[in-house]
Amino acid sequence: MPHDDRDVRVVLPLSTASRQEIDQAPAAPEVEAPPLQKVGRGYLVWLMIASFGGSLALMVPLAYSLAVRIDDLAPGHEERLGYVTGSAQFVYLVLSPLIGLWSDRTRSRLGRRTPFMIGGALLGATALVGVALAPSVLLLGLAWVVGMIGWATAGQAIQNVQADRVPEEQRGRISALTSVMTQIAPVLGIGLAYAVASSTFLVFLVPGVLGAAMVVLFPVLKPEGDSRALVHSSGVTLKGMVASYGFNPRKYPDFGWNWLGRFVFFMGLYFNTTFGTFFYAQRLELPVKEVAGIVAVIGTIGVVAAAGGAIGGGFLSDKLGRRKLFALIGSTVFVAGAVTEAFARSLPQLVVGAVLMQFAIAVFSAVDQAIVFAVLPDRAQAGRYLAVVGFAQKIPSAVAPLIAPLVITLGVSAGGEKNYTQLYLLGAVLALVGGLIVKFKIRSVR
Repeated sequence: MPHDDRDVRVVLPLSTASRQEIDQAPAAPEVEAPPLQKVGRGYLVWLMIASFGGSLALMVPLAYSLAVRIDDLAPGHEERLGYVTGSAQFVYLVLSPLIGLWSDRTRSRLGRRTPFMIGGALLGATALVGVALAPSVLLLGLAWVVGMIGWATAGQAIQNVQADRVPEEQRGRISALTSVMTQIAPVLGIGLAYAVASSTFLVFLVPGVLGAAMVVLFPVLKPEGDSRALVHSSGVTLKGMVASYGFNPRKYPDFGWNWLGRFVFFMGLYFNTTFGTFFYAQRLELPVKEVAGIVAVIGTIGVVAAAGGAIGGGFLSDKLGRRKLFALIGSTVFVAGAVTEAFARSLPQLVVGAVLMQFAIAVFSAVDQAIVFAVLPDRAQAGRYLAVVGFAQKIPSAVAPLIAPLVITLGVSAGGEKNYTQLYLLGAVLALVGGLIVKFKIRSVR
């Protein structure tokens, strides 16, 4: 029989075993996890499109357009990019567990996750208009805080749907394919932004509108299902809200080790990507505004490597039943790319380093996402626990941009060339340590 992609969800009262399992969890909400169902090709295609759209709208500003605006508003003060992006990440970091808790408990005709996909995309697109028109760095930063909350909420809702729906045997390949989309989106998005670079407003508006449309189309065409029958066996308490920010690593050691491995790996990654536009401008001796074309070319070449890394790692990990090995391979290749970038002084060297890094990020991200779904303490509370997992990426994305300016100026005389070499080498070390933690400390996943 042909597969029906519709997700019709019937939520039954909790069984005694389910109630005991959830009672042991540290957070208050008690709901029953929806059944896992093998997803069809149509569902997967629209999931990939939504992942692409969310990444397009979020990553183009982080990778390019925010740097251009900072350079317009405060020339020569590139460190303010780190303050703007780091502050926005910090605000979302604080709010994300509460948003996840809210999502887990949402009763609506559209489902639990759909309101957050649609609402987040609309909020993010509106905020990008404010970023484009902001007359000062302060107002730009405030607008980007709102934009980050919107786009990150939409992206988290897309991941929550995967945890709700996708069975173990499909997790590697689906994580791989959605990871490819998130890798391709910034590259194509920067090329799109470069095509309309004559208008700062369009540089922000075009990726934002396209991204919002792609995110919204997913739940419209592949409805999540009614969640008004969702069972809550307890109310939200202040204690439960506070508990939603953490977990017991002794009780859930594999979840804890994977969290730590992700944290260390992404700290290294964000050291080596946050200042990419300024780094290429320095090494190629070009004005910042002229770097977009170079970044787009390098990124386009790396798309093939990223696609190969994500699909190869994800599909092979499903086929072989081995996840951790591929996470270590990803972190090791990242080291090779970061070291190459650290000492690069020509375009060919930068291309080689960037390609290796994109391949490595894709391998690690795709496989580790599958590991995350396997070690969740309670799938019924996927929104809450995936928000906690998000800390392992969001904390580095907030902290690394704040620390990186200190690293690139360490030992540099006033007005001297920023020391990106030591920044990229530090990132390489951290990425390797993250991969080693995942490989050797997690026990329940092969």
